[in-house]
Amino acid sequence: MQVIKNFYRKSTNKIGDRDKFCMKQIVKVPHNVLTRPAESIRVFDSKLIAIIEDMKKTLRATRKPKGVGLAAPQVGFALRMFITRPKDDDPIRVFINPEIIKRSDALTEGVPARNATHSVAVGPEWDPAKRDLASPDNKLEGCLSIDAIWGRVKRASGISLRYQDEVGVSHEEEFTGFMATILQHETDHTNGILFTHRVLEQKGKLYQSVKDAEGKEALEEIILK
Repeated sequence: MQVIKNFYRKSTNKIGDRDKFCMKQIVKVPHNVLTRPAESIRVFDSKLIAIIEDMKKTLRATRKPKGVGLAAPQVGFALRMFITRPKDDDPIRVFINPEIIKRSDALTEGVPARNATHSVAVGPEWDPAKRDLASPDNKLEGCLSIDAIWGRVKRASGISLRYQDEVGVSHEEEFTGFMATILQHETDHTNGILFTHRVLEQKGKLYQSVKDAEGKEALEEIILK
């Protein structure tokens, strides 16, 4: 096991204007844009559409792991907005000024099956010593802004979300299963909350990706001090 001290460190880096910021680059911890609440969007104009289009390109370009959602703070904009694409053939959806207005009492035991309409367990209890990250039984959550770190988060199995689309029209919609988990993860981003915060507040364990003796990807528990 590897001991990691000061997992969250303060960053003094500043985000430049759009001309200086590479939209293909995803902001990583410990940048402080990831841990402060984002600002509500009040102007729906061509500048906003340009940011959304850049976010879509960035999400499509993600590999190992491939992203299923991306929040504006993850590309350097402290705005309450995110996009989702649960599967490669799904259209990218845009959620602006998201607010979870209702949560189910039932909780997930980690990430639900991607093709489930309801939040169901993805096989038996996940053992990182015996399974790899590509396993369909993998119920661990990760984040594009936190490289090679994983953890199990209990989230509401169903939610009601109030949000606006890219032209400012308001919507209320119910979600369950895998999509509900994505939406809670991304809404957390707009509130300055990372999935690792959720793992730790639930007294769960964090893991990091490593190479084993055979060169295969495996996981090691992170011991925080």
